[in-house]
Amino acid sequence: MGMEFESEEDAYNFYLAYAKEVGFGIKRSSFHKDSNGKLMDRVFCCSAEGKRGKDKRDLNVRAPRPETQFNCSAKMKVNSRQTGKFRICQLINEHNHYLSSPNKSHLHRSHRKINSVHAAEIDMAYRVGIAPKISHELMALQVGGQENLGFIPEDFRNYLRSKRTIQMEVGDIGGVLEYLQKMQLEDPNFFYAIQVDQDALITNIFWIDGLMRADYASFGDVVCFDTTYRKNNEGRPFVLFVGVNNHKQTAIFRVALLYDETASTFEWLFDIFARAMSGKKPNTILTDQDAAMAKGLISTWPETRHRLCIWHVFQNAAIHLSHVFESFKQFANDFSKCVYDFDEEEDFISEWNTMLKKYGLEDNDWLKRMFEIKEKWALVYGREIFCADMTTTQRSESMNSVIKRYVTYKNKFHEFFNHFKRLVDDRRYKELQADFRAYMSTPVLPFDVDVLKQAASVYTPEVFKWFEIEWGKSYDCGIITYSEVGTVTEYKITPKGRKNYHMVRFDSIGDQISCSCKKFEFSGILCSHSLKVLNIRNIMKIPSQYIIKRWTNKAKAGYVKDNNCCNINNDLDPKVAFTKRYRDLCRLYTQLVTKVAQAEETYKIAKEGLLKILDLVDARLHQEGSSNEMSNAAKVSNPTNNTTNASGINIKGIKKKMMTISGKRLKSSLEKATKRRRSTKKSLQNSITMELPASSHNEPIGDTTPFVNLDVNQQNYGQLCTFSFMNMTGLLKRLELIAMIGVVVQFHAAMIFRASVQVDKRPENLTKIDNGAFRASQN
Repeated sequence: MGMEFESEEDAYNFYLAYAKEVGFGIKRSSFHKDSNGKLMDRVFCCSAEGKRGKDKRDLNVRAPRPETQFNCSAKMKVNSRQTGKFRICQLINEHNHYLSSPNKSHLHRSHRKINSVHAAEIDMAYRVGIAPKISHELMALQVGGQENLGFIPEDFRNYLRSKRTIQMEVGDIGGVLEYLQKMQLEDPNFFYAIQVDQDALITNIFWIDGLMRADYASFGDVVCFDTTYRKNNEGRPFVLFVGVNNHKQTAIFRVALLYDETASTFEWLFDIFARAMSGKKPNTILTDQDAAMAKGLISTWPETRHRLCIWHVFQNAAIHLSHVFESFKQFANDFSKCVYDFDEEEDFISEWNTMLKKYGLEDNDWLKRMFEIKEKWALVYGREIFCADMTTTQRSESMNSVIKRYVTYKNKFHEFFNHFKRLVDDRRYKELQADFRAYMSTPVLPFDVDVLKQAASVYTPEVFKWFEIEWGKSYDCGIITYSEVGTVTEYKITPKGRKNYHMVRFDSIGDQISCSCKKFEFSGILCSHSLKVLNIRNIMKIPSQYIIKRWTNKAKAGYVKDNNCCNINNDLDPKVAFTKRYRDLCRLYTQLVTKVAQAEETYKIAKEGLLKILDLVDARLHQEGSSNEMSNAAKVSNPTNNTTNASGINIKGIKKKMMTISGKRLKSSLEKATKRRRSTKKSLQNSITMELPASSHNEPIGDTTPFVNLDVNQQNYGQLCTFSFMNMTGLLKRLELIAMIGVVVQFHAAMIFRASVQVDKRPENLTKIDNGAFRASQN
């Protein structure tokens, strides 16, 4: 009695700590305020105080909740009328109910609380996709058990449910804009653009961060562009601009979420792409054969060389010329030669005309259209264009298998952005690992020769392996001196197993060398033909002009990145600043405890120091009056639903579109045709093995013999019905047995009836399961 506290909150915390030691929960009860609204007194009582009132729903409630109130009189009353401080004026410590043991005290509602630190850990676990149960177990393990954690799994789930409710209230538009604005605060180089329609609804979203800008500055000379992803809840085209870095890994340059794939959309996308990089456009772009995409490129990037994916070219050829591929086995080889093999335009045109005449394709419309755009797909026209050794958009399309590990079509827009950031972070970490290996290790050389030593020292390990293969091929090449005029010598180089040759021109002034295969111009490393000539000319090192920076260990030497995590701007949003400070302190704390836990002496020093720091922090927060703010940080605040972008346009929402496809990658025509052929073949096989009943359709249904031998007791009734329906439908479609419809329907109904009867022969189950099936069979 008579103990004083500075505030009502201090008194509550004191009584709460006492209640946890004794083994009961507390709650705030009655109070009085003066005319100015200032609190004068407060009663804190046991959570078992009072008695539950009569429930008006008693007649309808089947399982009422257990009683938790027992008219307990234990309480503590504080009064501030005399001195202004809250003094204990009444104290009753007697309870009329069971008091829990210390290991159970944490289960009382008043002792369960998710503080700001716990909330930050839960948020991080949620963002990386860790299941709530696993995350809760990990947090409990860190503090030595669930009784020391301060909350139970139900509180964990309720916290996440509250966050989802807030996100639903904010909506997609609020969540997307909040994410973009937060990223812009965290990363000054973050850039985003939003396109709206005449109704102020968002149609297209484009974004890029600082590291994407750096990657594009170093490796953005060649870009792959693909729109086959559908990884959101509306099936919108998800666009990635990707390239290849100096480790031959896929680098992500830009990201966009589009509404449709029209020419106007692509024009906006390519225009905003260039503006985001101060007008810098790629030298080469690889795409599939899309007319709207090609139109957008011509109007916005006329100076960029547009190349078509050769894989898509072969796919379209297999579709439009399927009859030729089936009739002539040699046609595939002849068509491939036109795509890959020729160094001179005259040779290509001659071979193309020979192929048309040989197979009677002079009037084929598709081949005529392809010949009109031959500069985009025939390598004879693209060998002098640097493409980083890429001829297809497979690098872009292969990202689809990676993306589906992080995002699905079930994700809402605000979830999509957060999960996609995880993918980008993982890709960058792989690049970080590759950089570490490049600097901390050297390749093992097959031979101790100068050219390989030089290549291993300047190239990354992946590019060195690529160069090593070319160097090995050079020893199997045949060489003949063709001409020699002054300082210039020309050689005929014939690769192993090939009839055609390549012309290599070498100028001894400056060690200038060029090959008709144009591999250096196309990929950035010397070909085996040029290396053969350098070898016979006794040049034991790669001339410096033939080592391009983008394949070396110093490809990003001109880019400086700030890794100072402690530099936190005070102008940031409070939630963003809190997250930054928390992450930085976690990093330092992990380093500290890893070291001090190795010895008892260092453990005591660290523990003593941490306790002193806690006292200093509590005193500082108490002086600033920040304790209330920190306690409220655990609650989920309603984020500002700012629906105005940087241009001041009042955005009404995101333009909705019907979900017409799943989240899977769009299948090409060739893949669809292959699937149809396999389906047809499978249906024909099923129809051959099928045993149709010999009796007429007027005979009893129960005597019909099933055409598959299945153990019905091991098969689900619905699976069996689906199986029979698929087979019968395929039979009707493929064999067109229109005259047998009556027999087939009767047979299908008999299968359903027999399956339902054999599921469980007990009478009670037959009553529940078989009536519907029997009526269906009769109908």
